[in-house]
Order: sequence, then C-alpha cells, then structure tokens
Amino acid sequence: MLRLVANTRPDWLAEALASMDTILLDHAHCEKKAASTAVGMLFRYPERPELMRPLSELAREELRHFEQVLEVIDGRGGRFERQFPSTYAQRLIAVVRKVEPGRLIDNLLCCALIEARSCERMQLLADALEDEVLVSLYRSLLASEARHHQAYVDLAAAYAPMDTVLARLEELAEHEAKVLAEGEQPVRLHS
Repeated sequence: MLRLVANTRPDWLAEALASMDTILLDHAHCEKKAASTAVGMLFRYPERPELMRPLSELAREELRHFEQVLEVIDGRGGRFERQFPSTYAQRLIAVVRKVEPGRLIDNLLCCALIEARSCERMQLLADALEDEVLVSLYRSLLASEARHHQAYVDLAAAYAPMDTVLARLEELAEHEAKVLAEGEQPVRLHS
C-alpha cells in the first residue's frame, strides 16, 4: 500500500507522454538523487547502525536503476546531461521537523512518499506507453519502488511506534498532495 492521499492529476500523463526524453532524463536524475539521499543518511546518522545495511542496499539498488535508465536514454540516442531539477522534493521536505528523532523520522517518511509517487507514476507510464523498451523499464521498477516505500516506513518505525509513524506519514502525505496540486513546469517525474 503506497499511502498516497491524492492521485496524480489527469493532465500529467499526457504531458509526460509528450515529453518522454525529458521524463527519462529527470528519472535518471531522480534515481541518482535517491542513491545520494540514502548515502547521505549513512553519513548523517553513523550512530544508528540499524540504518546502515538497509540504506546501503537501497543506495546500490537506486544506482542500478540509474544505470538502467541511462541505458534506455543511450538506446534512444540521447545522453545524460545537467537538467534544471524539479522543486518537488525541496517543497516536500520543507515541513521536516528540526529536532531529532522527528527530523530522521520525517526524512525517512518523505523518502517513502517520493518512492510511492514514483511507483504510482511509473505504473501510469507503463500502462500508457507503446514503446516496449519503456514499458519493460517501468514495469521492472514497480516492485522496487513499492518495496523502497515500505522500507522507509519500516525504518521510521524503529524510532517511534508504528501508529505514530503512520499518523505522521498521513500528515506528510497531505502536504505532498498540496505540493503536487501547486504544479510545476516543465513536466518532470514528480511535477
């Protein structure tokens, strides 16, 4: 269960399908950022050994996804390059609490929501695309995105009771829905 409180707006899919090269480039950047975020937490919280292996494994898997997306971009004759990033994650984490363990819990739950939104959008793309390479890519990533979502929720539950974690996740999901409702141009995986 992805625990999103709002579905993607209907016009996002049409915009994304019309800009697949942009979406793929953004997707590659998102996978790289996801790996970086997991590694960053390893450095930020060395006193929390229970985070080390799960986040290390997650970072490696995100880098494998990055490489998969790069391969698809290359196969389409594109290339990886700098891209003006979406402000989605920045706006999402703006409500993260400043004091520990709330800060850690909120960061983990924001990561969970990003993974959930990725999963939802990849499903939309997989169902709508006609290019078999892209359909295969997005279908192959769905289970990982859903698993990453749950892994972040489970990690947060190491620092607070699950009912408290789920209540905070719902609050953050409400905020995430507002962030998406504000929209963003140009189209991105999380715009």
